[in-house]
Amino acid sequence: MSTLTVWKFNTVDGADKALSKLESLQKQQLIQVLDAAIVSWPQGRGRPKTYQAMNTVGAGALGGAFWGMLFGLLFFVPLLGLVVGATAGAITGKFTDYGINDDFIKQVQSKVTEGTSALFLLTGQVTLDKVEAAFTAEEKGELIQSNLSAEQEAKLREDFGAEV
Repeated sequence: MSTLTVWKFNTVDGADKALSKLESLQKQQLIQVLDAAIVSWPQGRGRPKTYQAMNTVGAGALGGAFWGMLFGLLFFVPLLGLVVGATAGAITGKFTDYGINDDFIKQVQSKVTEGTSALFLLTGQVTLDKVEAAFTAEEKGELIQSNLSAEQEAKLREDFGAEV
Protein backbone atom coordinates (compact mmCIF):
# COMPACT_ATOMS: atom_id res chain seq x y z
CA MET A 1 0.00 0.00 0.00
CA SER A 2 1.24 3.48 -0.83
CA THR A 3 0.86 6.62 1.19
CA LEU A 4 0.48 10.14 -0.14
CA THR A 5 1.84 12.68 2.31
CA VAL A 6 2.41 16.41 2.25
CA TRP A 7 5.12 17.93 4.41
CA LYS A 8 5.05 21.71 4.92
CA PHE A 9 8.31 23.51 5.74
CA ASN A 10 8.72 27.03 7.11
CA THR A 11 11.45 27.87 4.60
CA VAL A 12 11.45 28.08 0.82
CA ASP A 13 14.19 25.44 0.50
CA GLY A 14 13.02 23.10 3.29
CA ALA A 15 11.24 20.70 0.92
CA ASP A 16 14.31 20.42 -1.34
CA LYS A 17 16.55 19.65 1.62
CA ALA A 18 14.11 17.05 2.98
CA LEU A 19 13.89 15.30 -0.38
CA SER A 20 17.69 15.14 -0.60
CA LYS A 21 17.78 13.48 2.80
CA LEU A 22 15.00 11.06 1.81
CA GLU A 23 16.92 10.10 -1.33
CA SER A 24 19.89 9.23 0.89
CA LEU A 25 17.64 7.20 3.20
CA GLN A 26 16.20 5.42 0.18
CA LYS A 27 19.72 4.24 -0.75
CA GLN A 28 19.88 2.74 2.75
CA GLN A 29 16.51 1.03 2.05
CA LEU A 30 14.79 2.86 4.92
CA ILE A 31 12.13 4.39 2.70
CA GLN A 32 10.73 3.72 -0.75
CA VAL A 33 9.97 7.01 -2.53
CA LEU A 34 7.73 6.19 -5.47
CA ASP A 35 7.17 9.75 -6.60
CA ALA A 36 7.67 13.28 -5.31
CA ALA A 37 6.84 16.83 -6.21
CA ILE A 38 7.83 20.11 -4.60
CA VAL A 39 6.08 23.43 -4.14
CA SER A 40 8.16 26.42 -3.05
CA TRP A 41 6.70 29.86 -2.54
CA PRO A 42 9.37 32.58 -2.35
CA GLN A 43 8.48 35.82 -0.58
CA GLY A 44 7.01 38.42 -2.91
CA ARG A 45 5.84 35.99 -5.60
CA GLY A 46 2.18 35.92 -6.51
CA ARG A 47 2.07 32.15 -6.58
CA PRO A 48 4.31 29.20 -5.82
CA LYS A 49 6.77 27.40 -8.08
CA THR A 50 6.05 23.71 -8.58
CA TYR A 51 7.95 20.81 -10.10
CA GLN A 52 7.96 17.04 -10.17
CA ALA A 53 11.07 15.93 -8.36
CA MET A 54 11.31 12.28 -9.37
CA ASN A 55 12.10 10.64 -12.70
CA THR A 56 8.73 9.86 -14.28
CA VAL A 57 10.18 7.14 -16.51
CA GLY A 58 10.43 4.65 -13.65
CA ALA A 59 7.60 2.35 -12.69
CA GLY A 60 5.43 3.71 -9.94
CA ALA A 61 5.66 7.36 -10.92
CA LEU A 62 2.35 9.17 -10.94
CA GLY A 63 3.31 11.48 -13.75
CA GLY A 64 3.00 15.14 -14.47
CA ALA A 65 -0.74 14.98 -15.13
CA PHE A 66 -1.50 14.08 -11.52
CA TRP A 67 0.81 16.65 -9.96
CA GLY A 68 -0.22 19.32 -12.44
CA MET A 69 -3.90 18.84 -11.75
CA LEU A 70 -3.40 18.67 -7.98
CA PHE A 71 -1.23 21.79 -7.90
CA GLY A 72 -3.67 23.58 -10.19
CA LEU A 73 -6.49 22.73 -7.84
CA LEU A 74 -4.53 23.68 -4.73
CA PHE A 75 -2.83 26.88 -5.79
CA PHE A 76 -4.03 28.30 -9.10
CA VAL A 77 -7.81 27.90 -9.23
CA PRO A 78 -8.53 31.05 -7.18
CA LEU A 79 -6.43 33.04 -9.64
CA LEU A 80 -8.27 31.69 -12.68
CA GLY A 81 -11.73 32.55 -11.35
CA LEU A 82 -15.02 31.44 -12.79
CA VAL A 83 -13.61 30.36 -16.15
CA VAL A 84 -12.52 27.04 -14.67
CA GLY A 85 -15.19 26.75 -11.98
CA ALA A 86 -16.95 23.73 -13.47
CA THR A 87 -13.66 22.06 -14.32
CA ALA A 88 -12.41 22.61 -10.77
CA GLY A 89 -15.55 21.01 -9.41
CA ALA A 90 -15.06 17.96 -11.62
CA ILE A 91 -11.38 17.68 -10.66
CA THR A 92 -12.20 18.03 -6.96
CA GLY A 93 -14.72 15.21 -7.25
CA LYS A 94 -12.17 13.03 -9.06
CA PHE A 95 -9.52 13.51 -6.37
CA THR A 96 -11.99 12.35 -3.73
CA ASP A 97 -11.82 8.94 -5.42
CA TYR A 98 -8.13 8.80 -4.38
CA GLY A 99 -8.68 9.81 -0.75
CA ILE A 100 -7.78 13.46 -1.38
CA ASN A 101 -10.83 15.23 -0.01
CA ASP A 102 -11.87 18.85 0.52
CA ASP A 103 -10.45 18.94 4.06
CA PHE A 104 -7.05 17.81 2.80
CA ILE A 105 -7.12 20.44 0.04
CA LYS A 106 -8.18 23.22 2.44
CA GLN A 107 -5.44 22.26 4.92
CA VAL A 108 -2.75 22.41 2.26
CA GLN A 109 -4.05 25.70 0.87
CA SER A 110 -4.08 27.31 4.31
CA LYS A 111 -0.62 26.10 5.32
CA VAL A 112 1.49 26.46 2.16
CA THR A 113 1.92 30.23 1.90
CA GLU A 114 4.59 32.76 0.91
CA GLY A 115 7.97 31.96 2.43
CA THR A 116 7.23 28.24 2.81
CA SER A 117 7.62 25.05 0.81
CA ALA A 118 5.94 21.67 0.66
CA LEU A 119 7.05 18.19 -0.28
CA PHE A 120 4.40 15.93 -1.80
CA LEU A 121 5.43 12.28 -1.51
CA LEU A 122 4.05 8.98 -2.65
CA THR A 123 5.87 6.39 -0.58
CA GLY A 124 5.83 2.64 -0.26
CA GLN A 125 7.63 0.84 2.56
CA VAL A 126 8.98 3.05 5.33
CA THR A 127 11.01 2.23 8.43
CA LEU A 128 9.32 5.10 10.22
CA ASP A 129 11.40 5.27 13.40
CA LYS A 130 14.70 5.39 11.49
CA VAL A 131 13.44 7.92 8.95
CA GLU A 132 12.11 10.12 11.75
CA ALA A 133 15.40 9.87 13.65
CA ALA A 134 17.33 11.02 10.56
CA PHE A 135 15.69 14.45 10.70
CA THR A 136 16.66 17.07 13.29
CA ALA A 137 13.97 19.19 14.90
CA GLU A 138 14.86 22.10 12.58
CA GLU A 139 14.57 19.89 9.48
CA LYS A 140 11.21 18.36 10.32
CA GLY A 141 8.19 19.71 8.58
CA GLU A 142 4.56 19.74 9.54
CA LEU A 143 2.80 16.64 8.25
CA ILE A 144 -0.52 16.70 6.46
CA GLN A 145 -1.32 13.11 5.52
CA SER A 146 -3.75 11.33 3.22
CA ASN A 147 -3.45 7.55 3.13
CA LEU A 148 -4.27 5.79 -0.09
CA SER A 149 -5.67 2.30 -0.09
CA ALA A 150 -4.37 -0.20 -2.66
CA GLU A 151 -7.62 0.32 -4.58
CA GLN A 152 -7.25 4.12 -4.57
CA GLU A 153 -3.61 3.82 -5.67
CA ALA A 154 -4.53 1.54 -8.60
CA LYS A 155 -7.30 3.92 -9.68
CA LEU A 156 -4.95 6.89 -9.41
CA ARG A 157 -2.33 5.24 -11.61
CA GLU A 158 -4.95 4.12 -14.12
CA ASP A 159 -6.55 7.55 -14.41
CA PHE A 160 -3.29 9.47 -14.73
CA GLY A 161 -1.60 7.05 -17.10
CA ALA A 162 1.22 5.93 -14.83
CA GLU A 163 2.89 2.57 -15.19
CA VAL A 164 1.92 0.03 -12.56
